[in-house]
Amino acid sequence: MTPAVDGALPPDLHRPAYGVATLADVLPGVAAALGAPVPRGDLPGDPLGLADALHGARRVAVLLVDGLGADLLRAHADVAPTLAALAAPVGTLQAPCPSTTPVSLATIGTGLPPGSHGILGFVTDVPGEGRTLNHTQWGDDPDPADWQAQPTVFERLAAGGAAVTAVGPWAYAGSGLTVAAYRGAGYTGAVGPGDLTALMRSALDAGPRALVYGYMAELDLTGHVRGVDSPSWRAQLALVDRVVEQLVDGLPDDAALLVTADHGMLDVPAATRLDLDDEPDLADGVRLLTGEPRARYVHTEPGAEADVLARWRGVLGDRAWVVGRGEAIASGVFGPVEESLAARIGDVVALARGSWALVSPRLEPGPSRLAAYHGSLTATELAIPLLVARGRALS
Repeated sequence: MTPAVDGALPPDLHRPAYGVATLADVLPGVAAALGAPVPRGDLPGDPLGLADALHGARRVAVLLVDGLGADLLRAHADVAPTLAALAAPVGTLQAPCPSTTPVSLATIGTGLPPGSHGILGFVTDVPGEGRTLNHTQWGDDPDPADWQAQPTVFERLAAGGAAVTAVGPWAYAGSGLTVAAYRGAGYTGAVGPGDLTALMRSALDAGPRALVYGYMAELDLTGHVRGVDSPSWRAQLALVDRVVEQLVDGLPDDAALLVTADHGMLDVPAATRLDLDDEPDLADGVRLLTGEPRARYVHTEPGAEADVLARWRGVLGDRAWVVGRGEAIASGVFGPVEESLAARIGDVVALARGSWALVSPRLEPGPSRLAAYHGSLTATELAIPLLVARGRALS
């Protein structure tokens, strides 16, 4: 692989095109289609043109399928005929950076890049407190309203009089991530895919103007545990396709359904796993290691940043893009980063290239055993679909 120039992305990694065609642009476009455009600072209100694509829709359902990368969907179109037959009004979108679920859920919920909403990784440092936050195990500490202070698109639509509902796993009702990403929506916990389908269809009938958001987690979990090149993953994709088929069949005449995802995923063979535990020099000067195997944040001891950066670059070589925090922020991969949020990013950032994963069986025994990963900025991890089905009155 070609080495990266300091501060510049290597050719196999890509900067998300915030404000052009990313996950952050979906719900602002839906809000525009429902007649309630939301302010986004310097970002355009509806860069995807969803107000035109959904013209006439008074009720919109948005289904986010965790791990449904666009490349994976194209490669398995035969397993998912309903998804394959849906229209793609704007082509393929991009996930945010890091390309991981908590970051993406906050990104779709707020309509903003990660540098604005502050959920900047799967696991991040809580600055000044000597502890970490795993966003998928988050309760009420830190307070979700403080940790993610930006208003959500759900809040703005609800304030404008729309009926706004989020449907997701029962276990996540009231979690910190749910509150941070979906506040403003009435959250209904689903106990399985069939329940999710029924709850979303019911919520679409809640009012003459409605947004219904649904989240499915099972495809991502199957990919992590079994791999995306597995019979289990393909069988799970077929179940996702059945859910979409039921949603399409139940669409009210004046409604539309959008299907998207939070990231893609790739299998990581044993040959491209770098065991950080076998590289003791990488721990010198390191206070805390956060992130995940394809998107690492390294928090250093005071004054050790330059030495740690040099060591990580020397050991990882072309297996990752390794830069200091300032270089990572200047590259634009997070979008503009609020100064108060920057410390959540490591002093050193290492985003994996190719199919490499930076595992630590000692610190992270479970995550280090997974078959497939995401989190970095390869095309496959970033590429996510945006598909649409329209009710009969809109066809």
